[in-house]
Parts: sequence; structure tokens; C-alpha cells
Amino acid sequence: MSTSPDTVDSEETLPSLSQHAVRVFGERGVAPEGVVRGDTLAAEVPVALVFNGVSHAVMMATPQDLEAFALGFALSEGILDTAADCRGIEVRAIDATDAGLPEGMPGVEVQLEISTRSFERLKDRRRSLAGRTGCGVCGVESFAGLDLTPQRVPRRDWIERVDLATVLRAFAALPARQVLNAEAGAIHAAAWATVDGELTDVMEDVGRHNALDKLLGKLARAGRLGEPGFVLMSSRGSHELVRKCARLGIAAMATISAPTSMGVRMAELSGLRFWGLCRAPRGVLYADGLSRPSSASTASATASMP
Repeated sequence: MSTSPDTVDSEETLPSLSQHAVRVFGERGVAPEGVVRGDTLAAEVPVALVFNGVSHAVMMATPQDLEAFALGFALSEGILDTAADCRGIEVRAIDATDAGLPEGMPGVEVQLEISTRSFERLKDRRRSLAGRTGCGVCGVESFAGLDLTPQRVPRRDWIERVDLATVLRAFAALPARQVLNAEAGAIHAAAWATVDGELTDVMEDVGRHNALDKLLGKLARAGRLGEPGFVLMSSRGSHELVRKCARLGIAAMATISAPTSMGVRMAELSGLRFWGLCRAPRGVLYADGLSRPSSASTASATASMP
């Protein structure tokens, strides 16, 4: 299966959901020995990202929208400068035996053909990256290898329109668009909303970083990274989510759960507007996207719906 960065994602190579027979205990009216029922679980498979024939990372991910995921990862990790640096993407399922994995645990390989400039840069700074759900710095050998230098987001004249009412309007529309999570739970969502709070795109994955990369990849393939709007995350706000957004010029992000202190500091240094704990009628503005960073931590501002 082959695609260029601007084509539509093809069907997933492996199912994103699976059915299992389970025994349920403790429910009212259920016998002490329990009752057997069918349960839907989210798929989590190893996805190898291979650049010009060289395997760079293996991430645990939901096997859906993998072309967008691979492109978003490559852009948000600084492997590519633009989507045009990716000349082609091919996705194929790998049998568990062929992949050297336990029986019943197949994998997926995503092959990306990238520009010579991008590949040479990747080789210069390549390190071992053992990706896990929610882990973005495994394999780093020194503080310098963390790559925490903030990338300043250009000032947007519409940024103050991303206020509490707008953020909560977008979050209110999110559950109905989380199709996989409605079936299986345990799946994060990354979404894109306009400055009016209209939800336009939702991507899902067992990993919050993966979901964001899928969203960024989808936007990049459509040439939409520069349009006014903001990212919503059904997760906490970690520094890596902020860094990925800032690197691609995303000026605002909102998360349903709390941020980490490093996430807030990264937003301050990047000039990214950062809402957290967005649960109606309340939200917390941790970084306004207007202030210049200072050496001291910026005080959080809490806002409530009128």
C-alpha cells in the first residue's frame, strides 16, 4: 500500500478494535460465579517507522491512520521540515512470526521515503528511541539529548478568541466524535477546532502523543497547519505535546486534564496559549500566548463561564 503525503489514508492494515470473551463479576443480579460476555478492546500494536530503509523508532499505537501518524511524527520530531520532504509512505502488516513477536501479536511497518537533506540530518542526530505509549524520551543518554529548546510560535492576532467559552464549546462536541473510545475506552483523542470552537477533525490512538501526531500529519497533508485554530487533547498536558505543537506553529492547545509544570513552562517559552483542566463550566489558563516569558513561573489564571 503506497501513498504520497497529500493522498487520503487507506484502510488500516490491522483492526483497531478486537472482541474478547470475558467473565464479569460483582454486578447486581450476576451469579457469584460471574457471567461470560463479549468485550471490545482497543488494539495496541508495535509500529516500526522506517526512514529510507533505516528503522528509527518503534511506537505502540492503534493501527489506524498510520500514514498521517508517520508524517506527523516525522514533522513534530524535526526529522522533516515540511510535508514535501516526504516523497512516499508505504504501510504493511508484519506477521508475528516474521517480526519475531509472540504469537497473536503482529506488527506494522511504515516505510517513509524522505529527502536526502532530511535523511542526512536524521543520521547525524539519530539515537535509539524505544517508543512506548506515553513515552517520548526513552533511550536518551544525556540532558542535552532531550531536545527541550523551545521553538517560538509566531504571534497570532486571533489568539484571544481562543477563550474559555470557545474551548468548552469544542470540548462539548468531542465525545460524540470519539468513535473508537466509545466502543473500547482507553483511547485518547487529538482534535482540531476553529477559533469559533467548531470541531473539524478528530484522530484517536491509545497513545496521546500518537493521536497528536496523527492530527498534525493530517493537517500537514492538507496544507492546513497555518489556519487559525487550536488543538484539543483528551489527556494531561505534557511538555512533549506542547513542543510538538510549537514546532509546527500551532499557537494554542487545550487539555481536559491538568498539565505538568514542564508543559506549562514550555508553553510560556514558546508563546503558546495553553488551557488545562477544561471541564465545564471551568477552565484554567496556564499560559496566555501573549506574555513574554520571564525567569519566574507565570501565575495561573482560572476562569469560569459566566
